[in-house]
Amino acid sequence: MSHGLNVIHVARRFVRDKWGGTETAILETCRQLRAMGHANRIVCPCALSVPGYDQCDGVPILREPYFYPYWGLDSASRTQLDMRGGNLFSFDLMKRLRTMPNIDLLHLHTGKRLGGIVRTVARQRRIPYVVTLHGGVTDVPPEERRALMAPTRRAWEWGRVLGWWVGSRRVLRDAAAILVISRTEEERLRETCPDSRIEYLPHGVEASRFETGDGARFRKRYGIRDSVKMLLNVGRIDPQKNQRLALQLLPRLLAERHDTHLTFIGHVTDDDYFRQLRAYCRELGVAGRVTIIPGFNAESKELVDAYHAADLFLLPSQHEPFGIVVLEAWAAGLPVVASHVGGIPGFVRNGSDGLLVGVDDRESWFRAIDCLLTQPTLRERLARNGRNRAIEEFSWKSISQRLLTIYESVVREQLLEARR
Repeated sequence: MSHGLNVIHVARRFVRDKWGGTETAILETCRQLRAMGHANRIVCPCALSVPGYDQCDGVPILREPYFYPYWGLDSASRTQLDMRGGNLFSFDLMKRLRTMPNIDLLHLHTGKRLGGIVRTVARQRRIPYVVTLHGGVTDVPPEERRALMAPTRRAWEWGRVLGWWVGSRRVLRDAAAILVISRTEEERLRETCPDSRIEYLPHGVEASRFETGDGARFRKRYGIRDSVKMLLNVGRIDPQKNQRLALQLLPRLLAERHDTHLTFIGHVTDDDYFRQLRAYCRELGVAGRVTIIPGFNAESKELVDAYHAADLFLLPSQHEPFGIVVLEAWAAGLPVVASHVGGIPGFVRNGSDGLLVGVDDRESWFRAIDCLLTQPTLRERLARNGRNRAIEEFSWKSISQRLLTIYESVVREQLLEARR
């Protein structure tokens, strides 16, 4: 197109100390689009933060007040909804989107009532919107859906009328494009939304950031011996991430004379689960062999050091829409063992650049880890192939160029439609 686009990214939240894959994807996309001459701004509710203007690496952020339309919701439950994806509403955010000048496109990174707000504003202003399904829609396990709704069990929801008003159930149908990060999601949406434009657009990685790190410094800081094999998991401390499975394997690994140490790094989104993990460590008698770090700042050098301190990367998630941490582990040169769930098998090639295991198959998990610990040649091959793919196929620059092509296409189609 002849001019730079002005894109507004709408997210459910955007805070540095509760970072996840969605935030990484939004920020890296904004960085790349800015480098290509396009304006970006993030607009979101002030969940886990405060209202007002902010910036992250030069990208403007505007946070607006919001509320949960439930009666009888206590403060602890509201915090849990903030952490895990509650169905909120914001009149202030709607007003802001209605009045911001010169918007070419809205990029929605969430759904539900907030998605309905974006849909409504886009239709009123006659501008297109696209939606990325970071958390999945069609392939979310029932138990995870129940867990997300757990904080509202004792409250009464009055906000369905708001969802009806903004058309929250029609967000996908009316989007100019639906961007998915899972091949499984892509296949199912093509069946359920046959008239929609659906694009598979995986997440990426800034491989150069993870290329070098000081693993020895990390081990020294956390008291992990140089001789021990460190098994690393990076992800929210949450039942979805299934760190408990890795803990269950540790006693057997030690019994088989594998001198191993488990390290979990991630922001705590379920306090009860966090306490259970600590208690389980004591119950199994492995507390001295486990380090749990409740998250780093998104730009922390310590996270990179952690990858370089590790020997293997484990991702035993019950559900994983994509698994951006796999790309980070690849970029750092780590072999990966991951659950065969969600978006992971859509990009990890079993036996070539990672090992994929059934999420509930504890025996297969043990065999996969045992195999890598005893076969350095296999470890090196998987790590090498993964790193090559992280660099060649999953750079944020190439992913963002593909995204820009989609942006330009839907904006052009909107202009043609307006002229008819």
